[in-house]
Amino acid sequence: MSSQMLNRQAVSARAFGRAAGRSRSSVRVMASAKPLTFSKYQGLGNDFILVDNRHTSEPVVTPEQAVKICDRNFGIGGDGVIFALPPVGDTDLTMRIFNSDGSEPEMCGNGIRCLAKFVSDIDNAAPRKYKIHTLAGLIQPEMLADGQVRVDMGTPILEGPKVPTTLAPTQGSTVVQQDLVVEGKTYKVTCVSMGNPHAVIYSCDGEPIKIDDLDKELAALGPKFERNAVFPARTNTEFVEVISRSHVRMVVWERGAGRTLACGTGACALVVAGILEGRVDRNQVCRVDLPGGPLQIEWRQSDNHIYMTGPAELVFSGQLRA
Repeated sequence: MSSQMLNRQAVSARAFGRAAGRSRSSVRVMASAKPLTFSKYQGLGNDFILVDNRHTSEPVVTPEQAVKICDRNFGIGGDGVIFALPPVGDTDLTMRIFNSDGSEPEMCGNGIRCLAKFVSDIDNAAPRKYKIHTLAGLIQPEMLADGQVRVDMGTPILEGPKVPTTLAPTQGSTVVQQDLVVEGKTYKVTCVSMGNPHAVIYSCDGEPIKIDDLDKELAALGPKFERNAVFPARTNTEFVEVISRSHVRMVVWERGAGRTLACGTGACALVVAGILEGRVDRNQVCRVDLPGGPLQIEWRQSDNHIYMTGPAELVFSGQLRA
């Protein structure tokens, strides 16, 4: 991992903290008299408002406005607003995203598939690979002939302080199956960053996670992990049930968005964690069943990169007026 990417992560973590501190009471109506042209896309139910922002280097929507736009009762509704911005260096474009709470994460796996499909659709482009600059570094989604999107997610970050977490390492500098007590229960946590932080949990109180048993508790449990003091930049949390060594189920509590139907970076992180814990085989594609549907995840030994394959679909397009 380059020092440039780590610097971006540090800047992004600080930006996330500042944005997350804004309350909903600060939301204001969009002041621009010009309608906002948008398209809504979803990847396995993880839905986003996409804006073609390539004419200017700053998002045309503020974090406060994004909160209102993402409101499912008074706005368009979505897990975040994604902007296609001008390229940086040797890239095709830049990705920025504001979560539904106004915070800005480093990257979003389902979101970047949606962004690639959005740009491909509006440019009427043939299936191709894109080089996209993000706050987590270079990410490369590829439009496939069958309509799926395969994303080269790069290499996972495993050093605890760089995830970041203050949990003590258990394997070299990596936090693998470390104890974390939440609400009187001891969870085994493995920490992975895919450019954004993840806490992956396969067991609790010595028993394997069962998604059907845990599902109803997620709304109360998720925030206790997201805002736990051991995660200084907050964290995404994945609870995982093993079906086989190449097939798992998960539910997710996303930092800044809460419960969502899918999390692409989370699916990547949990496969890495499963391999580190000896629960998942590395030399094959792993199917990850999310509430919104399956993703195919592969951590290749040949280049140490993680590849994610899944859908991205247009829901509708429109204009939002002030």
